[in-house]
Amino acid sequence: MIQFDNSWARDLPGTFLRVAPDPAPAPRLLVLNRPLADRLGLTLTEDQARDWFSGAALPPGADPIAQAYAGHQFGGFSPQLGDGRAHLLGEVVTPEGRFDIQLKGSGRTPFSRGGDGKAAIGPMLREYLISEFMSAVGVPTTRSLAVVATGQEIWRETKLPGAVLARVAASHLRVGTFQFFAARGEADKVKALADYAIARHYPDLAQAENPYLPLLDAVIARQAALIAQWMGLGFIHGVMNTDNMAISGETIDYGPCAFMEAYAPGTVFSSIDHQGRYAYANQPLILGWNLARLAETLVPLFDPSQDKAIEIANDRLTGIAPRYRAEWLTVMRRKLGLLGEDDGDAQLADDLMEAIQGSDWTLTFRRLADEATLRPLFNDFKKMEAWLPRWRARAGYGAAQRLAAANPAVIPRNHKVEEALTAATDGDMAPFHALLTAIQQPFTEAEPYTLPAPTGFGQYVTFCGT
Repeated sequence: MIQFDNSWARDLPGTFLRVAPDPAPAPRLLVLNRPLADRLGLTLTEDQARDWFSGAALPPGADPIAQAYAGHQFGGFSPQLGDGRAHLLGEVVTPEGRFDIQLKGSGRTPFSRGGDGKAAIGPMLREYLISEFMSAVGVPTTRSLAVVATGQEIWRETKLPGAVLARVAASHLRVGTFQFFAARGEADKVKALADYAIARHYPDLAQAENPYLPLLDAVIARQAALIAQWMGLGFIHGVMNTDNMAISGETIDYGPCAFMEAYAPGTVFSSIDHQGRYAYANQPLILGWNLARLAETLVPLFDPSQDKAIEIANDRLTGIAPRYRAEWLTVMRRKLGLLGEDDGDAQLADDLMEAIQGSDWTLTFRRLADEATLRPLFNDFKKMEAWLPRWRARAGYGAAQRLAAANPAVIPRNHKVEEALTAATDGDMAPFHALLTAIQQPFTEAEPYTLPAPTGFGQYVTFCGT
């Protein structure tokens, strides 16, 4: 059973529309995350999971809603987006906190804007794989509870088998949620959302004289730490719109995402990112841009004087870049196996970025302590050869063990992900489960999954799945 609470529907009237998911005509459970279900205190049979997480039946106590939000998409503001193919069933309350259970790909809502509200098996299994890897390496993330094939075909570039993802999140409250109501001049709802965010995600702030500025500070801190972790993994989200930035600080919406293999700061995978706005190296810049959009919505809550409130907001925004830089350096110290802090660490890390251009991002860090296996990753080893003695002198004894503990051996390599998703689309789930097992133990060597894409894999392009 699932014991639902529905605080969003209860506490935030006017921020959603009630709408039921489409019933799947012939649901078939593809994968169920039993450990996550147990952690959430859910006792589910496979038949219940199949029906409840496909829309074929509503679980008792569910109150399905589609949330309203806006968003800057590739820099352009869309005043009304909302859940066009998702339904929040409700929330479960555990000793760890309150978690949303949402269906994605579960049919049209009033926010669908002409879309079919559906999703294909491939993109839903991609989200399952990538989010479970992120969880395994300790990156704050939404989780995947189940993927259910619907028995219905959908059209994208071709005809594809449909599926629904059951997603678990600390909440689905986004920067774009605040933007939706701020753009309409509904200050009361912006305040209600801020109060809800504080109560749900930052309860220690509730007693502050004016908790809204500390709320912005807290979101900045979590997001700066999150993006630094993405960068450390070579992860490219691909669609860092403001509606895909969660107030909780979790990674959300794994659409055209992928992991960079050969280090190139300008790497883009998304088929719709024609200008490279969300390229690997631009993600820290977009962090600041998105947070500025959040600050704009909260300005009226900072001070009765608009001029003073704007001054306060701008002061906080100027601190984002150094905050991110400090978080990135923390990530890099760990990836380099460094103990403590040294004034030269930032330069050491920056110089490494110059030396490893074109080499495999993941394997380079994994192999730093073993020059024999490191050299083959480079076409030109001269810069690295000059850098390594500096690193050895700084890292000292035990660096090899620290490298192995900090740097995954296995990531969701793009060719392996595509291999698994193609097979699953054709009805064979074995490659998916094999890859899932490997990425859930990311620090364990598993040779078929550690190596870069073979020659001929070509330029990798991902799609958002809508």
